[in-house]
Amino acid sequence: MNGAILGDIVGSVYEFHTIKQKQFKFLKPTCFYTDDSVLTCAVAKAAIVFNKDHSIENFKQNVIKELKKYTKEYPNAGYGETYYNWATSDDTEAYNSYGNGGAMRTSSVAYVARNLDEALELAKAQAEVTHNHPEGIKGAQAITACIYLARTGASKEEIREYINDNFYTLDFTIPQIYRKYKYDISSQGSVPQAIESFLEGEDFEDCIRTAISLGGDADTLGAMTGSIAEAYYGIPEDYKKNIDTYLDKDLNEIRKNFYQELNLESEKQKEVLKWKNLLNY
Repeated sequence: MNGAILGDIVGSVYEFHTIKQKQFKFLKPTCFYTDDSVLTCAVAKAAIVFNKDHSIENFKQNVIKELKKYTKEYPNAGYGETYYNWATSDDTEAYNSYGNGGAMRTSSVAYVARNLDEALELAKAQAEVTHNHPEGIKGAQAITACIYLARTGASKEEIREYINDNFYTLDFTIPQIYRKYKYDISSQGSVPQAIESFLEGEDFEDCIRTAISLGGDADTLGAMTGSIAEAYYGIPEDYKKNIDTYLDKDLNEIRKNFYQELNLESEKQKEVLKWKNLLNY
């Protein structure tokens, strides 16, 4: 989830001031966290509980509770109007959105899932409490699948093949869409582009730069691409430290607790996961 948060923060200043180039200051003093980071942390809290009880139904109810709680605690984070109205009401019925909101907040579920099928089930559960349109669920599952595959040792070629076979036809390259791509908050209009940005990126930072340079929904493109890039490349230590300076105490506590609970800072564990995956091929 650190990758999602960093991507959100880097992209925050370009959401409404698009930039069509990769040469920009990566972390500006004017950068800030948005609803993408707040809701990523909210889902992570529910994921920590799931990691202990492994109940999908409890997880889903906890997602609703945490989304509503943190939206009310951070009311000015830049939520969409329909989501905000849902989160601040007593209503728990989803509103059939096909936006990318489920995809940008999903990263934590790929780490508590015990296999790929469970990762997809969790992605669906956390998305459909609001984004229950098939495209909204599809976007969340596609990002989650990329993260899970990346963290368990799959190559970029294998990730591309899986997405092509199960979710989207990635029949474009970043240079091909660069000039014509515009702001798009739908899952179908932003998730494939975020995945392709990861696939064509050269390292963690370059993946996020590529996504933001498209000139679209910059913070969310950065969050989605960053979440996959973290699982594949890891994150430079300096960037991890930078998160502390942008998030407040409560959100920092959630993300740090998530990594500690799952022992995700262990490089040894990361290598074991990759070798385990390779042995399964």
